[in-house]
Amino acid sequence: MHAEAQFVEYKEALDWLHGLLRFGQRPGLERMQWVLEQLDHPERRIPFIHVAGTNGKGSTCAFLTQMLMEAGYSVGTFTSPYLVDFRERIRYNGSMIEEADLLRLVNEVKVLIERCERETEFGSPTEFEVITLIAILYFSRVARPAVVVWETGLGGRLDSTNVVLPLVSVITNIGMDHTQVLGDTLEEIAREKAGIIKPGVPVVTGETRPEILAVLRERAAVTKSTVYSLQEHFFAEQVEEELGQQRIRYSSIHRRHEATYRLTMNGIHQTANAAVALMTIDVLRNYFSFLLEEEEISRGLQQTRWPGRLEVVSPRPLVILDGAHNQEGMEALANSLERLLPNDAGLHLLFSGLADKPLSEMAKALAPVKAKIKSLNVTEFDFPRAAAASTLRDAFLQGGWAEENLEAVPDWRAFLLSWMREKQSAKADDWLVVCGSLYFIAQVRAFFPTTVEEAGE
Repeated sequence: MHAEAQFVEYKEALDWLHGLLRFGQRPGLERMQWVLEQLDHPERRIPFIHVAGTNGKGSTCAFLTQMLMEAGYSVGTFTSPYLVDFRERIRYNGSMIEEADLLRLVNEVKVLIERCERETEFGSPTEFEVITLIAILYFSRVARPAVVVWETGLGGRLDSTNVVLPLVSVITNIGMDHTQVLGDTLEEIAREKAGIIKPGVPVVTGETRPEILAVLRERAAVTKSTVYSLQEHFFAEQVEEELGQQRIRYSSIHRRHEATYRLTMNGIHQTANAAVALMTIDVLRNYFSFLLEEEEISRGLQQTRWPGRLEVVSPRPLVILDGAHNQEGMEALANSLERLLPNDAGLHLLFSGLADKPLSEMAKALAPVKAKIKSLNVTEFDFPRAAAASTLRDAFLQGGWAEENLEAVPDWRAFLLSWMREKQSAKADDWLVVCGSLYFIAQVRAFFPTTVEEAGE
């Protein structure tokens, strides 16, 4: 056995990890299973809450993490993608994994990755598989949280996170995203996501459409799992909303009384995400003797922030970032803006997106706020899969937008600089909303000085 070279620098380890992207996305769990077998199955020593769904996974994970932490539980969180720092994906009690821990675990896993490539017919694990393995090792050996909130990468059934046996499986909702991998109909996509349902493990879902619930229930019948669905076993409605907060009313079959909670996240979709997180907590309290007091739950929901979701990065002039990056996401954004925008304020959009997304469908989804939009600026950003500004222009024209409303912006930084300068005084009541891709939002977010909340971290 030849000695493998070890990485000394964190950056080398990160470069090696990103280099695995050349193996692309390869559905299937055999590489994961092989490596975990070599490691003596560390994933069996941790309680997981497994979260899948098309939209709202990140916010639901954030609500769950915050509520559990408020109640004094130590919580590991595994999410993707990241906004600024790669280490955001693996957190313990909200803090990112230390560079030194990541370096050590990469060195340990690298040996097994190379062996898997050499010794098996499965080939090399992909980047996401390796990150998942590192998260499992970090949580099982280094951080040892009481519970891990575990977000799927893509789909569910063949996703590399699907090697765990969780306490609860959560499926937020089903939408048309990643159709090239997951299938062309909602039912096919639902079948992939239902792949996280395990024998005897309860399922909580925010999905309400009968044809999709039928797919989830069919899988749950095979695994003898109970399905708890929104509007059937638990209920939530928005009581009132303004920019920066909303109040919701929640009830479930596991509670005697309904309760009202305050969220600092906007959007009717966050009402549903919070409800799914609350029902998951209800199941944990009822069947797994988790102890969370009502005020801890309330505080947890109120303190949950998730960057890039209707996030105000500048109050005056008002600049809002939103990570909507598929058709359903854009529909949710349009819906929120329609309700939140004051009558006398004009709406300006700065949009950029990835070439592999349904861009003209996304453009169409903005129709409800068309009348309020004063300018629509499409731009490109520095990212391998980013669409060219001309492509975005065509997509908006195809999506029913008029030529005269569209502006292709060559340099988004210059655009933002002049926006911030000009608008300081004159049109202070106008809103600028930046959207279209999480990767774009990340770059725009870095352009703004640190937000108030983060200064305290």
